[in-house]
This record gives sequence, structure tokens and C-alpha cells, in this order.
Amino acid sequence: MRSPEPLIFEISKPGRKAYSLPALDVPAKSLEDLLPASEIRSEPADLPEVSEVDLVRHFTRLSQLNHGVDIGFYPLGSCTMKYNPKINEEVANLPGFNCIHPYVPEELAQGALQLMYEFQDYLAEIAGMDHVSLQPAAGAHGELTGILIIRAYHRSRNDLKRTKILIPDAAHGTNPASAALGGFTVVEVPSDSRGGVDIEALEEAMDETVAGLMLTNPNTLGLFDENIERIEKIVHGKGGLLYYDGANANAILGISRPGDMGFDVLHFNVHKTFGTPHGGGGPGSGPVAVKAFLEPFLPVPTVVLDNGKYRLDYDKPQTIGQMKSFYGNFLVMVKGYAYIRSLGPDGLREASRNAVLNANYILRRILEYYDLPYDRHCKHEFVVSPSRIKRNTGVRTLDISKRLLDYGVHPPTNYFPMIVDEALMVEPTETESKETLDYFADVLIAIAKEAYENPESVKSAPHTTVVGRLDEAGAARNLNVRWERPE
Repeated sequence: MRSPEPLIFEISKPGRKAYSLPALDVPAKSLEDLLPASEIRSEPADLPEVSEVDLVRHFTRLSQLNHGVDIGFYPLGSCTMKYNPKINEEVANLPGFNCIHPYVPEELAQGALQLMYEFQDYLAEIAGMDHVSLQPAAGAHGELTGILIIRAYHRSRNDLKRTKILIPDAAHGTNPASAALGGFTVVEVPSDSRGGVDIEALEEAMDETVAGLMLTNPNTLGLFDENIERIEKIVHGKGGLLYYDGANANAILGISRPGDMGFDVLHFNVHKTFGTPHGGGGPGSGPVAVKAFLEPFLPVPTVVLDNGKYRLDYDKPQTIGQMKSFYGNFLVMVKGYAYIRSLGPDGLREASRNAVLNANYILRRILEYYDLPYDRHCKHEFVVSPSRIKRNTGVRTLDISKRLLDYGVHPPTNYFPMIVDEALMVEPTETESKETLDYFADVLIAIAKEAYENPESVKSAPHTTVVGRLDEAGAARNLNVRWERPE
């Protein structure tokens, strides 16, 4: 299906321009005097020639073809695509924050350093930890930082035999990647019939060669592990450390703290949990929090308060080093700080309670039509399976997700975690109204019924989007983002 409006190359006419530039006022006889010959095109770029109004309309139309949390419901499981309060953007656009240079002297950056210092304290309190580094630029970057801290800790004790990291089979895919990148061998631990870590398998795998266990709690099934205290005793009893993947922290703010569960190190996803923009490859923020005994290994610099002045401290002999050129993605920190200050402790707790309520509400509404692999109340997200629908009609999770596009809803996460057949992973977040939740549940029910009544209409969806069903696998394997003028 083609766009209802002419595409930009279709209205291109020689001589049309969307810009007006003043005459060149740099003393130079030619372009070759300004740039190396190797950087100058041999012929003009083959670009559309259009007016400014047509150019603006073109890119505005393109932006409207993309789905976003400001456009509609975005229940992407495990990603916490919550609405981003606009006050956060306004605060981040204040000149003192937005225009500050990374190399500005510390005495001229006291406001920014104070914000980072207080943000560290807030995150430490929320996590139940003692110290925080804001340096990591994303969640997976925070994971790697935490894994390197665990490695440095064991090496400082000359405990070099610890070469393994245990990871549940329901873990986020970044967990094994981060552990492997940190130099460890990954050992998978299966889930039990309740959707938590299999205790017997954990006891068998946990020995003096294991550096630690990476765990998300609640996990990617949206389930809080009922055996977290036993898990802590098993891992610590053999000298290992507990790492908390904070991707699902939106379920526990002000309710439970990873540090109180026994975790030693964790990362937060500021862009998930604390209401900053998420998606499109960044910018993100993945602060790492640790218990006191791991503080010496934090990356440098750390933000400290010294005699009433804030400064960056590089004096850490056991540090794992610097993880980023500058100190993290500062404006994301500003937005996260504004989110926490706006809500306060009671507001954060209420956000998590509402996230859990919303997820359970949708789950119970659709259970007649979709299978629940683990029959428990969920936390902030849940995983269901249309395996019954697939057996009877041939309609798969992917088909259902494609059909959701026709209703103006972004699809949930598909086929993850992989321990659930035809997994459909839904996270509504706390920011959606009951009307939106009911609409989404009604749509899922309608698609389930449609699968039986007219399966081909679901299998061939979407029908109302500008572009029809695409071959995602082919696109990923044969990526081509270069525009070419049609003949």
C-alpha cells in the first residue's frame, strides 16, 4: 500500500529549494581551499529538490507513521514504555543543564554535580544499597560494569577459580552477553514449575567456581521469585555474589529493595523505571549500585561532596577503570531526578502498585482466550500464550501482534522469554487509564475470536498500515537503508 500523500521524490523539480543560505564569507578562492580533495564529491548528491513546506510535510508525515508512547498504547513487555512526563523535558532544557560542556571546570559545574550526587543518593535508597555510579550509559552497559566489579572483587581476594556466572533460563538476553563479555563462562539454571529459579538445580550448579548469579526479580515472566531468601543463602553460602538486573524495577519501587533481598550489585534502567524517553537506540542510563564492600571497585570518577564542594573523585586504586568518556548521559539523569522529585516516596510506591494492578487487570480479562503458563498473580507484566489458538487455527503470536497494528496498538514483546511457547509478553505500566486497558483487552479478545472465525484475515494482517506485512527476517539479514531514486 502506498502513502496517501505524494512522496518527496515524486514532487521533486529542478531548482526548488527548502533553504536559503547567505553568500560564503570565508576567504577562499574555491571549495578545494576549504576541504581536502578526498572529502569533496565528484558530482552533486542525487537528492530531491523540493520547497520548504513540502520538506516539512514529508518529515512530519514520516514521524506520524512511527508509533510512540505519545501516540498510543505501547505495552512492550520488559521494556517499561511508560509515558514520559513533559516536566522532565522542561527541566532538562534549562540552560544550566542543557548548555553545560563536559569539560567545564568543577567549580563552574556545582549545580550539575549536586544533582548527580543527590540522584546517586536517591537511587541508593530505592535500591537498598550503599554507593552508586551514574557512569554507565545504558542497561547492558550497567550490566557489564556490575560484572566487572564482581570480577574485580574476586580477583582482589586472589580467588581466581571463580570463572562462571549462573543465569536463569528466563533471563534477559543481555545477561549472558554481559557475563561473557566480562570474561565469564555462562551456566544456565532452569526454572521450576512456579516460574522461579529451580532451587535444586541452583544448589547443584553453585560451587566455588561460580562468581555469582544474575537475577531479575520479578523475572521476565512477571513473577516475583518466592524463594529469593533461599537463593541468597545458596549463592552467598558458596562465596558467590548476587547481581540484580533492574530492568523490572518498575514493579517494586518503595515496596521491596534488592539490597534487602540480599543482592550485592545491581543496575537501574533510568530510561525504563524513572520516566525518561526510551527506544531508538538511546540515550539511556544504567547506574550501578553496590553494597559497601564493593565500593572500592566502582568505575572512576565518582561524584563526592568534599568540604561543602562537589567534585569528581579519581582516587580509587582498586577501580575497574573508566566505563565512559564523560560521566554518563547527563540529561537523562536530569530527567530521572525530576521524575523522582516530582513523585516523591509515596508517588513512586503508588506508581509500582498501579503498574501491578494494571497488569493483573488485563491478565484476568483475557484468560478465557489465552493460556497462562504459570497460574499466579503477576507483578508489573505477564506472559500468556495463544498456543491453544495456534493448535486450532494456525494463527501464531506474530499474526496476533500484526493484527494489533490495525487497532492502533503497538504489539507486546513476542516469543520471549523463550521458555514459553508462542510467548506474548505484556507490560501496561502505571500510566495507562482503565479505558485504555479495557480497549486493549477487548482487542485481544476480538482477535482471538477472529482467529477462529476468519483466520486468514489475522494471518495476513496488518491491513490498514501504510506498509503491509514485511519479511522481518529478510530485512534483518539484508539490511539496506540507502535511498535510491526510482526509475
